[in-house]
Amino acid sequence: MITIANGIILKGINLEPIRENILIDAGKIIEIAKDIKEGEIIDATGCVVCPSFVNAHTHIGDSIIKDEGYGLSIDEMVRPPNGIKHIALAEAEDDDIIEAMKESMWEMLNTGTSHFIDYREGGIEGIKLLKEANKDIPITTIILGRDDSFYGDNPDLSKVKIAIRKILKIADGIAPSGFGEITDEVAMLISSECAKQGKISSIHAAENAVAQTNSLNKFNKTEIQRAVDCNFNQVVHCTNPLNNDLNILSSVNPVVCPRANATLNVGIPPLEKMLNAGFSPLIGTDNLMLNSANMFSELEFTLKLMSVTSQKYLSPRDVLKLATTNVCSQEINKIIGKSSINCNNSAEFFIVRNISKNPYLNIINRSVTKSILYSSNIDNHIILH
Repeated sequence: MITIANGIILKGINLEPIRENILIDAGKIIEIAKDIKEGEIIDATGCVVCPSFVNAHTHIGDSIIKDEGYGLSIDEMVRPPNGIKHIALAEAEDDDIIEAMKESMWEMLNTGTSHFIDYREGGIEGIKLLKEANKDIPITTIILGRDDSFYGDNPDLSKVKIAIRKILKIADGIAPSGFGEITDEVAMLISSECAKQGKISSIHAAENAVAQTNSLNKFNKTEIQRAVDCNFNQVVHCTNPLNNDLNILSSVNPVVCPRANATLNVGIPPLEKMLNAGFSPLIGTDNLMLNSANMFSELEFTLKLMSVTSQKYLSPRDVLKLATTNVCSQEINKIIGKSSINCNNSAEFFIVRNISKNPYLNIINRSVTKSILYSSNIDNHIILH
């Protein structure tokens, strides 16, 4: 048994700050109370105990080309199949891709992240590369695959169906790039098969204004409307909503990526409106070629950016929930398996020095890698940093 003693715990779905001790046995939180002290004692005096982060959207494969192409358009950077990212992945050696992904996973672990959801390029082989990279690293990887057969105006649907079945045998779901590359028919095939197997179907939507305009002109629907109509259970970006988009997002799980949107100069996600509407959005760092996978950086940028764009202060607690407990209330958490700090849940947290009187801003505004003293990994061991 292990006792985390004398720290401020951000407990439960709402991250309520309490000063109690946590008793852990076999990776499970057995009790939270002031008077417990059993087994090995980890003194958390002067510290905050926070649920570990889930990075809800990454493209970890492009770790091999960090900061290349800065200043190019979104299509030049990341649109398949001719974006510089896709060309680089096609030309890179497997071992180089694996090593770069390993470095990024360790960066995530060292900055408080225990789970990440990756849009994995390269079909079956791309999925296998990520599994190989993840083999000896104690972080939970949720892999969403894709296949080149999905793309184009007239795809061979028999090949699409075969690719979907093969991917879902070894991945946690499927995530095509966006509606600019696939038809609604392919989208429906993906979402329906994922639903049958209880897996994640995810897609980029409304990342830039041009994509939204093109979708309206061609289909008389926004990309977000198409994502909802095609029954995807997760939609990433939603940076440029139009018409009725924000009213219908409640039926899916939005994921915002503010730093990536800023880097690509495509807009600012309407996070305040999502929160005011009662959504529980998640947050991700997106392409490793654009940004580090450091969630401290993502949260600090988001808090301050949203305060400017909304002309009022956003709740630091609500921002921290984007990366922690919002996932607990979502259907996709059956796959992700992320928990809050509460009795009978897995012990998934990190412990940081308490520098600030505000426990939420202590993490968002003050914490860096060296602030983390301990963390619990997926093997339920306490790691000394």
